[in-house]
Amino acid sequence: MGFITNIRHFFEKHGFEVSSRLADKLGMRASSVRLFFIYISFVTIGLWFGVYLTLAFWLKLKDMFYTKRSSVFDL
Repeated sequence: MGFITNIRHFFEKHGFEVSSRLADKLGMRASSVRLFFIYISFVTIGLWFGVYLTLAFWLKLKDMFYTKRSSVFDL
C-alpha cells in the first residue's frame, strides 16, 4: 500500500508541476491551464465520437439502399 501511495504522490507532484511551469511561461494562472486541458480532452473525445456516429449512420444508410444478394435464388 505504501508503494502505490508513493507512486501516486510522485505523479501528482510532477504532473501538476507541468501545468504550473506552462502557466508561468504564458503568464496565466495554473488552474486556467488545467481547465483548458480538461476542456480540450472532452472536445477531442466528443469529436471522434461524432465521427464514429456519422460513419455508422452512413453505413446503415448504405445498407438500406444497397443489399447484397447471396445467391441467384434470393430473387
